[in-house]
Amino acid sequence: MQINYNGKKFKPISNTENGETSDETIFEYVQSGNFLHSNYSGGKIKIGHLIATVSDTGRIDMVYHHINLDGMVMTGKYQSVPEILPNGKIRLHEAWQWTNGDQSSGNSILDEII
Repeated sequence: MQINYNGKKFKPISNTENGETSDETIFEYVQSGNFLHSNYSGGKIKIGHLIATVSDTGRIDMVYHHINLDGMVMTGKYQSVPEILPNGKIRLHEAWQWTNGDQSSGNSILDEII
């Protein structure tokens, strides 16, 4: 399944309690070949950035960092597995882990928005 994420926007529809993204967080993806990056902000996040690679199946392997509303720099990594919804939009199922702080892990789901 070839998926091009370039120009697409996503927002979380669910996240585990130890995560900082919410339905107020917007991710704007830019893809070139199998490289992807995104700026994101909203909710508990002042500013964030991620970089990633995209596999031929559309799986995204990424690292991220952001500054939260408390002024703390947070870092992590995650993998996203895409699902194409009946309306043609992309849903991302994510497994993530903090690489600083308590280094806990969690799961989130992001939906493509217009």
